[in-house]
Amino acid sequence: MTASTPGVPRVGCLPAGPLDSIADVAGVTVGHCTLAEGGLQTGVTVIRPHGGDPYRDKVPAAATVLNGFGKSVGLVQVDELGVLETPVALTNTFAVGAVAQAQIRAAVAANPDIGRALPTVNPLVFECNDGYLNDIQRMAVAGQHYDAALADAGPEFAQGAVGAGRGMSAFGVKGGIGSASRVAGGHCVGALVLANFGTAESLTVAGRLVGPELARRLALPDGAPEPEKGSIIMILATDAPLDARQLRRLSLRAGAGLARTGSVFGHGSGDIALAFSTAYTVPDDAARPMPALALLHETLLDPLFRAAADSVEQAILHALWHATPVQGRDGHRRAALLDVMPELRESR
Repeated sequence: MTASTPGVPRVGCLPAGPLDSIADVAGVTVGHCTLAEGGLQTGVTVIRPHGGDPYRDKVPAAATVLNGFGKSVGLVQVDELGVLETPVALTNTFAVGAVAQAQIRAAVAANPDIGRALPTVNPLVFECNDGYLNDIQRMAVAGQHYDAALADAGPEFAQGAVGAGRGMSAFGVKGGIGSASRVAGGHCVGALVLANFGTAESLTVAGRLVGPELARRLALPDGAPEPEKGSIIMILATDAPLDARQLRRLSLRAGAGLARTGSVFGHGSGDIALAFSTAYTVPDDAARPMPALALLHETLLDPLFRAAADSVEQAILHALWHATPVQGRDGHRRAALLDVMPELRESR
């Protein structure tokens, strides 16, 4: 995907990186494994923070839980220690355990003393519920699907109804994976979202409320709007030298980008943002030297905050623009936004 995605409204005034994706942050790669057969519409998406072993060379990280209606694994330790030690995995709600186990197995394969001479490893898995399109009760995602997504990781990757985004819905239409980036203050901030949230009547595209017309075209019943039951996972990467406390502040600004699209972080929505920095790594072994670097001053964070909000909003639009129609469980179907509102292709 390049920065010239056809017809997508441009968010904000900051420049994007050359790919307009999270992979504009050097070293970050993304891979998918997609399961798409009949009622099985799901998958796994993996974000690698760098090309090495994240257990040996951890990256600083922090998360913000805007609304905690979710079943993620690993957030407690990230909150306590402020580092990632596995790639970040995205999948469906009932696949969290299988993917976490696959992460553990991969870490043990690379470091056989984990859980013995070495400390245990903290898997990190986020989820959204794709049960409208996907027969989630089949619990079809297994360890090999995580392995395949990890092996697929690269700087160029598909968006829309792929990987963990295959069965996701957003604003009453097809959701999924979206990514974007912004450059500010001499640093890059990249976002990747798993979009499975929003009510049709609330959709706002680059400041323009299009939701009421979308709801009309989807022939939704009049009256009180449906409650927001979906979720979104927002992953931010940056090359700025930030510590975990500063990264928590950055992750919070993902909520600004999310709100601009029409979300109110509803009761039944799991809205979680995680931010990590690639500027340095933290060694697993106390005998190895800790990094010595100057962190970014607090007063210089505002451009990165803007970049975080803009890249998340743009990533959500990319998820909607790249999504294709999917039919899944029991004949359930989600149309693509651009099929329902084709005029949006030219609404730049």
